[in-house]
Amino acid sequence: MKVVLNSFRGMYSDSPRTLFEALRERGDAHEYLWLAAADRVAEFPTDVATVTFGSAEARAALESADVVVSNDHLGFDWDKSPGTTYLQTWHGTPLKRIHNDVMWAPEGRLAYLDLDIARWDALLSPNAVSTPLFKRAFGFTGPVHETGYPRNDVLSSPDRDRLRAEVRAQLGIADGVTAVLYAPTWRDDAVFTEGVPDHTFPLDLGDFARGLGEDHVLLLRVHQMVSDRLDIPEGTPVQDVSGYPDIRYLFLAADVLVTDYSSAMFDFAVTGRPIIHFTYDLDYFQNELRGFYFDLAEAAPGPLLGTSDEVLSAIADLGRQPWEPGPRYAHFQQTFCSLEDGHATDRVLDLFFPPDAAASGEPARTDPPTNDEPRR
Repeated sequence: MKVVLNSFRGMYSDSPRTLFEALRERGDAHEYLWLAAADRVAEFPTDVATVTFGSAEARAALESADVVVSNDHLGFDWDKSPGTTYLQTWHGTPLKRIHNDVMWAPEGRLAYLDLDIARWDALLSPNAVSTPLFKRAFGFTGPVHETGYPRNDVLSSPDRDRLRAEVRAQLGIADGVTAVLYAPTWRDDAVFTEGVPDHTFPLDLGDFARGLGEDHVLLLRVHQMVSDRLDIPEGTPVQDVSGYPDIRYLFLAADVLVTDYSSAMFDFAVTGRPIIHFTYDLDYFQNELRGFYFDLAEAAPGPLLGTSDEVLSAIADLGRQPWEPGPRYAHFQQTFCSLEDGHATDRVLDLFFPPDAAASGEPARTDPPTNDEPRR
């Protein structure tokens, strides 16, 4: 069986990586091929076969695949064969409105992405809240499986403490140093409006990092939509981890997450560590730019703060006494993280790669397409 995998337009990361590594560890003798961005090939293991994302070779691989696994839209043209199963894992619990529910999108963008959605045979959901939102926003009528995200299994793994120590050592974070992970989302108007800077920060990163103190380190992780457009002045006391291959390991390494409206909050909450929201443009983002599916002020696991001084003060407060998740945080976990129990990968493998399918060479299918014409 030929399995073609993709994550974020050619990265070795996220749920497709987790499923791939579990299949190889189990010993399934499938043929695996990854779509890899030209500047990310070095991040793939040397024994992993790759083709360049978006290339003619990538198109040929997809068209000859038995199974396609991707965590995002495959944003280039290819013809889906009738016998192919396309599993869309997606990549986050939506607070921000997505696809058909957004307030604004560039002309033609949603229609083009609809071509990829039409190829999906099944979609993964991290929780019961996301399932109806995905169905409506994507206009997807196929099966949506509430499994949790395989990528998050590591956050509950018995090896998480060992992995945390290894990642912190890799990043040069000494024992006793508090790692603050700043992971803001992207702004549609900055990315899609001509003449507007791709990414700007509402604070001076240098001043912010210095304000944390010498016993803290600021890890900056911007969204992959803008990670290749970031320009940090030399000498700024910030560790840019935007290019780090897989954010879940940064979640393990971090002691506190500072974010705004990013779906990172839902993943990081699995760790049970504190989350602070820097929501300086809340009204604009919520009411004009993108829109939310629910009231962040009511649901957020941590405080919503509007200035960098407030964020610094909140981080300082965390160091004054041991932190324990309160009722609000616990409710957030119960609502959005109940399936993140370390066994999401097992559930997905049981659905799409059961041992009997491995023996027969045929993927499991749920609600297969009935139209024998290739889907574009």
